[in-house]
Amino acid sequence: MPESKVMPRRSVLKAGLSVGVAGLFLPATAACTPDERPRKLTVAGGEAGGFYLEFATLLASLLQKEGVAETAEPVVTGGSLENIRRVVAGEATFAVALADAAAQQSSRGDRPPEPADLVALGKVYQNYVHCIVRKDSGIRNFADLAGKTVGVGEVGSGTSLTAPRIIAASNLSSAKAGSPLTQVNLGLNQGLAALQARTIDALFWSGGVPTAAITATAKNVGLHLVDLSELINATRSQFGPFYDRVLIPTNSYGDAPAVWTVGVANLLLCRRDLADNIVRQTVELLVEQAQELVPKSSTGVQFLSPETLVNTAGVPLHPAAEAAYRALHG
Repeated sequence: MPESKVMPRRSVLKAGLSVGVAGLFLPATAACTPDERPRKLTVAGGEAGGFYLEFATLLASLLQKEGVAETAEPVVTGGSLENIRRVVAGEATFAVALADAAAQQSSRGDRPPEPADLVALGKVYQNYVHCIVRKDSGIRNFADLAGKTVGVGEVGSGTSLTAPRIIAASNLSSAKAGSPLTQVNLGLNQGLAALQARTIDALFWSGGVPTAAITATAKNVGLHLVDLSELINATRSQFGPFYDRVLIPTNSYGDAPAVWTVGVANLLLCRRDLADNIVRQTVELLVEQAQELVPKSSTGVQFLSPETLVNTAGVPLHPAAEAAYRALHG
């Protein structure tokens, strides 16, 4: 399978392009006229130590500094599925979520659009599915997980959707497998603690590279990343074209070697009834101030060319976002 065509983060920054996530309490918006500044923005993030929350914190700071809202705050969440629920329920305005989770939510037939429908502002950056084991575990490939116990993400996270799909594509979860693996719902920090305590054998995590909490753990316990790329074709065949072959570089976590794995794009999402001026201002701000929104430690990639921003895995763009990209990029 060909490697995904993505842009290195540093190259993108030189081009001055970026997109990101932001959130806005809808009751505050409802009190505003279409062109009035909202009182409070909330950025639906993720778990502590993960890229989502790092990104949300940077974005909230920028939104407040640039006066898009009077105040802006990041919010700790379980991840993609919770963020989608918050947006659709009107508890957040913008959220970042994995493309497979967003596509699942937005697939609602051919009925007319509704205000609460999920729409996208763009495809923003790459998530990398990590399959983390202890270096001293003896586990070196996916088949070695037969009969083992693995953490597959906190309930509400995008990992809890993506990891079981990868496992299902491998057939190791099937009763027909000689030694099926056992899946338990553990988030990033609980999962890393369980890995250190040897109460699980492997942990799945979908996030940026490097993920800060994994970096910290690698300083105390030698870690190894399992190559997942052999499962991409089967995963795509069963669950859709959201899964690409991507590389986690050498030394991303201690002395761990480079490894090919499954990549899933993140989308920036909102409700269809979000005011056009808020969408436009946010897109313009995020495109023009990319350098403010990338965690300094990040070595991953972003999808920030005009061609890739609008490729939102079947989730429709907000009309104001589409207009903003047309105005900004032609």
